[in-house]
Amino acid sequence: MTETARMTTLVEQGMALVGDRNDLRRRLENTRNRLQDPSVRVIVVGEFKQGKSQLINALVNAPVCPVDDDIATSVPTVVRQGDPASAVVLVPGRNGSDPEEEAVGPETGLERQPVQLEQLADYVSEKGNPGNSKNIVAAEVSLPRKLLSGGLVIVDSPGVGGLGSTHTLTTLTALPSAHAMVFVSDASQEFTEPEMRFLRQAMRISPNVVCVLSKTDLYPSWRRIAELDHNHLADVGPDIPLFPVSSELRLHAARLQDAELNVESGFPALIAHLRNNIVGGAARIQRRSVSNDLLSVSENFRLALQSELEALENPAGTPQMIAGLNAAKDDADSLRKRSARWQITLNDGIGDLIADMEYDLRDRLRRIQREAELAIDQGDPGPAWEQFTQWLEQSTAAAVSDTFVWTSERAQWLATQVAEHFSEDEVALPALKVSDTGGVLDPVADIQEMEDGRLGPMQKVLIGMRGSYGGVLMFGLLTGLFGMALINPLSVGAGLMLGRKAYREDKEARLKQRQAEAKVLVRKHVDDVVFQVGKQLKDRLRLVQRATRDHFTEIAEEHHRSLAESVAAAQKAAATYAAERDMRTKEIRNRLKAVDALAKEARQLQEEPAVESPPRPATSSVPAG
Repeated sequence: MTETARMTTLVEQGMALVGDRNDLRRRLENTRNRLQDPSVRVIVVGEFKQGKSQLINALVNAPVCPVDDDIATSVPTVVRQGDPASAVVLVPGRNGSDPEEEAVGPETGLERQPVQLEQLADYVSEKGNPGNSKNIVAAEVSLPRKLLSGGLVIVDSPGVGGLGSTHTLTTLTALPSAHAMVFVSDASQEFTEPEMRFLRQAMRISPNVVCVLSKTDLYPSWRRIAELDHNHLADVGPDIPLFPVSSELRLHAARLQDAELNVESGFPALIAHLRNNIVGGAARIQRRSVSNDLLSVSENFRLALQSELEALENPAGTPQMIAGLNAAKDDADSLRKRSARWQITLNDGIGDLIADMEYDLRDRLRRIQREAELAIDQGDPGPAWEQFTQWLEQSTAAAVSDTFVWTSERAQWLATQVAEHFSEDEVALPALKVSDTGGVLDPVADIQEMEDGRLGPMQKVLIGMRGSYGGVLMFGLLTGLFGMALINPLSVGAGLMLGRKAYREDKEARLKQRQAEAKVLVRKHVDDVVFQVGKQLKDRLRLVQRATRDHFTEIAEEHHRSLAESVAAAQKAAATYAAERDMRTKEIRNRLKAVDALAKEARQLQEEPAVESPPRPATSSVPAG
């Protein structure tokens, strides 16, 4: 029996024990639903043309992800265990869904269309599906591979536009629902500033990050690059692993079945990390979660049984026990009221968080606006407007990502503060996906175009002639007093001088007009981002408030009902006749034994290592075809 099957059996045993306790049964049903999807999702991200798709192909020894000299991957591709090998594309059904979110989560609202594995590139690559004209949400590939047999699911994310673009927001969206992230950068150069910024954001959302230095076969100085990258990673966080690999060597080793060449490719160390740390770590977290749910349900159910047993075995002490249980029930009842301390902490915390979020977003965008206006004052924005708007959109997207990540951290901190009001013991926290940035910039209008300010030769001549006309006329009349003609060398020279001056003044006026127009467009864009993103963040935080409130209210209700049933059971036991008492005592003892056995099994889940099927040492394995 696999570990997942064993945990499922324990959960079903707990559901059978709780009887009519629908609240406890509902919790265990949620636990069983989580066990039915044992997938460990790993998303592969990075700038475009860094070797992400080829890395996945080398991991599974199959050309599942398209590789091209141009930008290849245009939609997410999910690779999971399955036999026989097959592929499907996911298209929106009646209810549209977010591409990245659906690529790593449940495919609700999507239709699955089978395709030939050899034709997958026609759907997921930029060459076969330019601009995603076929409206593909994601693709899913199933392969019979030992690497994927433990539940590992690999997601190839699009790299179109690079990490500095607004597409980064969509990549960050996928991280909260992924167990880990593999960040790919090739050995041509050390980490760039956009890559480091993205890594810092990703580490705050999903601290389980693995870095891969790809294409070591193409760059002889990859060891020096790896050393520099290690230094950069030390500034981001401690113990972030970096694996130098060569996908081409790995695939070549698979074709030749050459174990030595496979080791030289660097992939065995990466695969060992994925198996032991990522898959094994996810299994440990899942085992701990199941254990905590079973122990909590066991304690809640055991309370009523133990109270009734003590009342049956010690009738004289029943009144004192009932008084103690009533006092505990009153304390639990206070947790259910809206005036409870945890409710006050939650409401005050959300109010403070919304105010801090607005300030943080406005502060970040005001700094970008000041920097943009300074750049506008230092030059002519017209000729470089396209590059300028690209920089502004990238800077705005990075600021929005930072605010969402920061708000997510504060929301988790607030949930922890609320949990401290319940018990000194560990209290489960609700799942809060505040850092989900999917579609937050969609309502923001594009920055308007503006004239580049270039003048044609005829326009320049006309401006000069308009300025020189007054000079020729004025000096011609003045020299006419001395008997000279209207048009003479002096009047012509004065006209040329004034015409040149008029041209310069007109040029300066046009420049100031373009600068003023550019500043207005920047302010409009920043105001639009603040308006649209601020509204979405407020809505997200209100959902956090409701989710946290409902989560802890359910815990308080469970605790209160357990104590109420304990009081009722003790009162009923006190009124039980002697003949029935012995029979009921025996029945309760048997049920307590079953509950204690379940609790013992749950504790063992936390102590045992999480191993479904121990793999062979990765250092000597060569991928099978």
